[in-house]
Amino acid sequence: MYVLLIVGFVLLIKGADFFVDGSSAAAKILKVPSLIIGMTVVSMGTSLPETSVSVSASLSGKNELAVSNAVGSNIFNLMVVCGICAVLCPLAISKETLKRDFPISIAAAGLLMGLGAWGTFLGHIDGIFMLLLFAAFLFVMVLSARKARQETDEDYKAMPVWKLLLFIIGGIAAIAVGGKMVVEGASDIARTFGMSDNLIGMTIVAFGTSLPELVTSVVAARKNEIDMAVGNVVGSNIFNILFVLGVASAISPIAFSFNNIIDTAVLIIMSAIVMAFCMKKKQLSRLHGVLMLAMYAGYTVYIFMR
Repeated sequence: MYVLLIVGFVLLIKGADFFVDGSSAAAKILKVPSLIIGMTVVSMGTSLPETSVSVSASLSGKNELAVSNAVGSNIFNLMVVCGICAVLCPLAISKETLKRDFPISIAAAGLLMGLGAWGTFLGHIDGIFMLLLFAAFLFVMVLSARKARQETDEDYKAMPVWKLLLFIIGGIAAIAVGGKMVVEGASDIARTFGMSDNLIGMTIVAFGTSLPELVTSVVAARKNEIDMAVGNVVGSNIFNILFVLGVASAISPIAFSFNNIIDTAVLIIMSAIVMAFCMKKKQLSRLHGVLMLAMYAGYTVYIFMR
């Protein structure tokens, strides 16, 4: 169990390092802003563990784990990943993120809560509807990328295509394998202490599957790819709800418990708070990062006590 955790962490860290370098190089070659690369390619790559866990949980009938993993990962991404990045290096937030991306992520969480509360489960139709919305979101990102390319004339020293692809594909593979190893090791340890599926999903599994986002965003922030760090988190949160839970519920209906409603409501409230932090100076300061980490710590205590 402990060997799995250690090896998984190593794979996650090195995989994220390669993945950020490759994605950054791709953004420069394609003349696409790092924010859009972070919102799409990077966020999808780092969300592979959530996809694997939630779909597997749905197929095996552990529905509560599927929803709690996705929602728990989103709360962790927002409060811990962004919080740690802000503490390390204040994060400048673009107008596009505030006007488009944050509202979309909040709307996706609101949609999830509404669909789940309406019928106490996410059915096949709900899943297909969320997948269609995700396709529309990708279409908007493609349009933004095309517009950005037309406005960018700066030349860059390009990384060889073979090396770029090796970094991206190898990074994704290492992140996926490392995330799975961490989740399996951590879950085995947690079950020895008698933790429920919901609690495991909201804490251990959410933390494990969010490690790619954490490591990738921290590495991106340290490499001064600030837009990629923020885009990775917001994009992953949208991806986790619309795509991950969309696929899982389209395959097999997912039960939506009262605790899931509470957790999704908390995600919406915390998203609104973080967005409010960014509104005045268009950035997340170190103080904001500390407050976000403190709020997550308080919520974690509540999860263990309920």
